[in-house]
Amino acid sequence: MKKSARFERKRTRMVKQQIKRRGIQEERLLDALRRVPRHRFVGAAQQELAYEDFPLRIGEGQTISQPYIVALMTHLLQLSGDEKVLEVGTGSGYQAAVLAHMAREVHTIERFPELAERARKTLQLLEISNVEVHIGDGSLGWADAAPYEGILVTAAAPRAPETLLTQLCDGGRMVIPVGDRGMQQLEVWTRSGEDFSRDQNIAVAFVPLRGQQGWQEEEWL
Repeated sequence: MKKSARFERKRTRMVKQQIKRRGIQEERLLDALRRVPRHRFVGAAQQELAYEDFPLRIGEGQTISQPYIVALMTHLLQLSGDEKVLEVGTGSGYQAAVLAHMAREVHTIERFPELAERARKTLQLLEISNVEVHIGDGSLGWADAAPYEGILVTAAAPRAPETLLTQLCDGGRMVIPVGDRGMQQLEVWTRSGEDFSRDQNIAVAFVPLRGQQGWQEEEWL
């Protein structure tokens, strides 16, 4: 069997066993997960593991999240397809690629230049043209393109950063893990005028969100 066909079978199995079986039935999202070649976002030595039910290291102390967590966080944004979305923490670029199939425009910001450039090249090779990769402090968002209908944060914050909340448009949603090294809760924030509501989802474990409105080096306990 050709490698491309083998990876396609792995993707199909991943969606059926890891995503649909856990209750996510959003067909647009399932189709995006079937289409995005997750193995292209990890190193050659890890490609055979890319569709397994766990995160993988990608360098700089960062990870590519477990497929189900990528699916769940995307699902919680409730995207219809015409939104502008900000992702905080580009990492490998895989989450941004999934969002690219779900939204009109995606901005993603990464603090490590090497990871940002690698993600940018992978997205270009896959001819994904509606994602802009930026380098900077993700805890401050990306004001140049604000406001956003959706913000997805792929690193754990001590609290929902105020600057990110202000970059949401009215009715916009932010999905973010909040907590410390031991455990975080996945939170969904929704803006209504100048007010915000918060719902909690599942317990998760993410790397820390570093930056002015995230964790400082000495604070991650």
